[in-house]
Amino acid sequence: MNFFRHRPLGLLAPTLLIAVAGCSTADDGSTVAAPRPDARTAPLCRRLDEALPGKVDGRHRDDPRPASAYTAGWSGPAIILRCGVVRPPKMTDPEVAQGHDPHALAGGVDGVDWLMEKRDDGSSRFTTANRRAYVEVTLPEELSGPDDSTAVLVDLAPAVKKAIPEGIASMR
Repeated sequence: MNFFRHRPLGLLAPTLLIAVAGCSTADDGSTVAAPRPDARTAPLCRRLDEALPGKVDGRHRDDPRPASAYTAGWSGPAIILRCGVVRPPKMTDPEVAQGHDPHALAGGVDGVDWLMEKRDDGSSRFTTANRRAYVEVTLPEELSGPDDSTAVLVDLAPAVKKAIPEGIASMR
């Protein structure tokens, strides 16, 4: 049966295709919940947003929606940064500190300390440690290997060091 022979459905299919194409973009179209940093952390996050590079690991900056000074992204596949997040529970887990947690590891890259957490979907989440604001970077599974993630963190380190001073973040 030829569906396009019947006028109502024949017109509906192209219209639907145009509507879907008009709503999509060439990027990942990421939507990310923006953190709500406290009054002490918000200015640091705004400074970080201004200091972030236009490219990370060869990917162009393509911020997620809705637009926020507390989120940033780089496309193809999406690398997502959120500033002013709450401290992850693993940050104070003794198993992580002793190196006994197979899904979390503490370490540093170019002068910035990070907590790395492997997630169930294969992605990785990195959260800054020993800085006055928690900055979270999420990498999709295809960028979660050691070489890929190191390249991303190396590109982000100068901005983090410039905008987020060393110290203790609020305990929210």
